[in-house]
Amino acid sequence: MLRVLKIYIKGKITSIHEARKREFYFKHSGFCPCCEQEVMFVSRNSWLRDYFKCSDCGSIPRERALMFIINQYYPNWKNLAIHESSPGNRGHSINLSNNAKQYLETQYFVDKPFGSIVNGIRNEDLENQTFKDNTFDLVITSDVMEHIYEPDKAFKEIHRTLKPGGAHIFSVPIINKHKKTQRWAKKDHDGEPIFLFEPEWHGNPVDPKGSPVTFHWGYDIKNFIEEHTGAEVEIEYIDNLDFGIRAEYIEIIVAKKRF
Repeated sequence: MLRVLKIYIKGKITSIHEARKREFYFKHSGFCPCCEQEVMFVSRNSWLRDYFKCSDCGSIPRERALMFIINQYYPNWKNLAIHESSPGNRGHSINLSNNAKQYLETQYFVDKPFGSIVNGIRNEDLENQTFKDNTFDLVITSDVMEHIYEPDKAFKEIHRTLKPGGAHIFSVPIINKHKKTQRWAKKDHDGEPIFLFEPEWHGNPVDPKGSPVTFHWGYDIKNFIEEHTGAEVEIEYIDNLDFGIRAEYIEIIVAKKRF
């Protein structure tokens, strides 16, 4: 079936920044990996990463890319033990929660005991987890690893909790691309961020003040993970409108624990 791509921008556009200030309309029909339906993907903002949404489930491109890669690498995911840290309330998180037989959500509540249950959700610090070794087949994070102060510890802990052959599959904005990764913030004695560059905050589902950006990652994240964990790491880049996967910073990383 022929699919139709349409872009409408009113007025003469001289730059992408100017385009964002004007009326923008972009749609494409396709199949959503998150809700598993034939849908229309629609954006009214040229920043597709946050606004190119599924008409059925409201998922955005990186969530669809994450679900697409999970299906590609682990098509039997419904029968696997899955830990998702800091999930949202849409997209791949809903699909995993509703359909995986052994799905566990955790959030980070800094003022509560780790390993405890807070409002029905297990509280875990990715840098110092309370799980036993070899617990999960998959660990999923979506735009979490740019908010970790000590990512070497977090990647080691995630790797420790994976079963051999399991994987940490995650999205993270590769801001620096081919440049070296930059630490963007460090933590003071009270646990507050000390920004080394212009302060950046992203939304947090359990904290209204948001999460500070601590790293601008480059493609050297692959070497970083391999060095600290021994995992086999691949960076997947997908650009496929038929699955609603087109956006800025769309890379998905698969860090697989060797047998």
